[in-house]
Amino acid sequence: MTPTTDRPQMLVEDFEELARTAPETVMLEFIDGKLEVKPVPDGDHDEILMWLLKRCMQHRPELSLYLERGLRIGGYRKGRARTDGALAPDGHFGGKGEWADPDGVLMAVEVTSHDPDTDRRDRRDKRDGYASAGIPVYLLIDRDTCTVTVYSDPEGGTYRNRTSRPYGAVVEIPDPVGITLETEKLKDYVH
Repeated sequence: MTPTTDRPQMLVEDFEELARTAPETVMLEFIDGKLEVKPVPDGDHDEILMWLLKRCMQHRPELSLYLERGLRIGGYRKGRARTDGALAPDGHFGGKGEWADPDGVLMAVEVTSHDPDTDRRDRRDKRDGYASAGIPVYLLIDRDTCTVTVYSDPEGGTYRNRTSRPYGAVVEIPDPVGITLETEKLKDYVH
């Protein structure tokens, strides 16, 4: 039997307890009723996020890019994803706890990791979870393909719009984010 949101591997409450006690070498997520293990990011992964954080601060100083933010996503709020970044108004997550509702998040961000599960996790499961949660924009910085992909306009659990550009191109992130990224710097993190 394959786990689904109708027949998850465990209860959400059990997952949250397990995630609290997980070793620091891994991060746990619960997506579509399945327990996911996400590796701890490497230095290039962190540098890409710091680059993006600075761009967001320059263009939208009233917003913050919250790193490693736990969000309740997925059908009927049965999923738990730890975003690489969640763009929201300053102070948005104050008092919200480890796993917050996605309401008010303008953009979810993932930077792919060099592991066998990144295709399914970052390119499909999390994308669909963020769309189902109604997060207006999903930004995927894909280190395997050296592309930046912007998904927007969520409807019915999927994003209706997708734009992908290679590292070095100018990337427009639509409203409600409304910023432009010059991505030449990302080429520094290709190995």
